[in-house]
Amino acid sequence: MTDESLRERAQELHRHLEATAELPIDRTANRWLGEAEAVARDVATSDLDEETTLERVAKVQHLLGEVDETGHEEADDHLEAAKEVCTEILEDDGATPS
Repeated sequence: MTDESLRERAQELHRHLEATAELPIDRTANRWLGEAEAVARDVATSDLDEETTLERVAKVQHLLGEVDETGHEEADDHLEAAKEVCTEILEDDGATPS
């Protein structure tokens, strides 16, 4: 994966998580998503090397794995899309998801 492609995917991941911030979702899910969004924002906006980026995406994937549903259909859609983006980033780069 090129650096530009990785950056674009990281930005896509952040957009999905950011979109859940203002939606009325379950409080427990909101905590997990909030933490995942903060890590994803760092990945999307910082000039990180590839290894660090992949480690942080794996962290986001782990955090998202703690949430099955949010109690809000649109947020659930963003959650699933974010999970897919994490998997794509980690698989495309040959890393093993955690």
